[in-house]
Amino acid sequence: MKKIFYILSLLLFFSSCKETKNDEVTTQQSDTITVTNDQFKTMNMKIGVLEEQNFDVGIQTTGKIDVPPQNRAKITTFVGGYVKSTTLLVGDKVTKGQALVALESTDFIDIQKEYLESVEQMSYLKSEYERQLTLYNEKITSQKNYLKAESDYKKNKAIYQSLRSKLALLKINIKQVEKGVFTSKITLYSPISGDIVVMNANVGMYVSPSDVILEIVETSHLHLELNVFEKDILNVKEGQKIKFSATEASKEVFEASVHLVGKSIEGNERTINVHGHLADNIKQRLLTGMFVEATIISDSKKGIAINKEAISTKGQKNFVLLLLSNSNGNYIFKKVVVQKGASNESFVEIIPNKEINSNSKLLVSGVFDLIN
Repeated sequence: MKKIFYILSLLLFFSSCKETKNDEVTTQQSDTITVTNDQFKTMNMKIGVLEEQNFDVGIQTTGKIDVPPQNRAKITTFVGGYVKSTTLLVGDKVTKGQALVALESTDFIDIQKEYLESVEQMSYLKSEYERQLTLYNEKITSQKNYLKAESDYKKNKAIYQSLRSKLALLKINIKQVEKGVFTSKITLYSPISGDIVVMNANVGMYVSPSDVILEIVETSHLHLELNVFEKDILNVKEGQKIKFSATEASKEVFEASVHLVGKSIEGNERTINVHGHLADNIKQRLLTGMFVEATIISDSKKGIAINKEAISTKGQKNFVLLLLSNSNGNYIFKKVVVQKGASNESFVEIIPNKEINSNSKLLVSGVFDLIN
């Protein structure tokens, strides 16, 4: 009797386990979700329908914020010297012609001395050249003497003109030098108006002609420099709208327009440069060198779409909740996999399938709480 009871107990145990396992499988495979009317109201859920929307068709590209070459200036010196004084910092605004840095060096004195010597020589050599020319024309002196006088004069004249130009580049007062008044200091001036973006000068440091002392950018001419792949370039035209964001700094989307399209393919990646103009009201919010991701709007299309909040993404799949019925105080939804198309600020295009069409009703608020 005990043996029979033991066998019956085992049979009942395995039967119970089997039923539990089947119930779990049914629950896991079910794609339907039931929501009571009270839950629907408490969670502020909403039902919506697919509607036709206009979507931009764009070309994806990357680039940076930049300025034209004429609006960027790197300040260097023609002759090396020590920084005597400067009061500027990165971010300071400067105007064209403003004094930037004072340099000091004995080399500046040597140039002035050599120039004054060439000035003193010029009068004598010119007079000697003219005298030898007259004597040569009258057959009184030899051609050798005449040619030597001519050579000495022209050589000194070249030195004189070279040193005079150098003094002009260094902004040294030539009239003062000709009076014998020398200076060991020069001042570097700004060639453009703009903002200082690089500052490499400290008082007392030596700068050579190859050193960039500071850099100035005129930010009123900021623009986009985009790199478009060869396969897309024929769809890019002047005047097209550009939407872009400086992804490292902000997710905000800005607008620009295509101004110039390059005429040659550059580099191993075979890209073409596209120049975009920015709206004036956003230029002060951007910085040169910022990396951007951009979409050049080349066309537009219509499609059925739903609010972005109606879609939940898990892994590589996108889901919506399709309303099957609303009866007896319950809302019954079916979780349906959908394929997304184009998108804009608020809506996402849904590619129709055998379950989703333009007449479908979907849950548009509260989806995340039910699926995730």
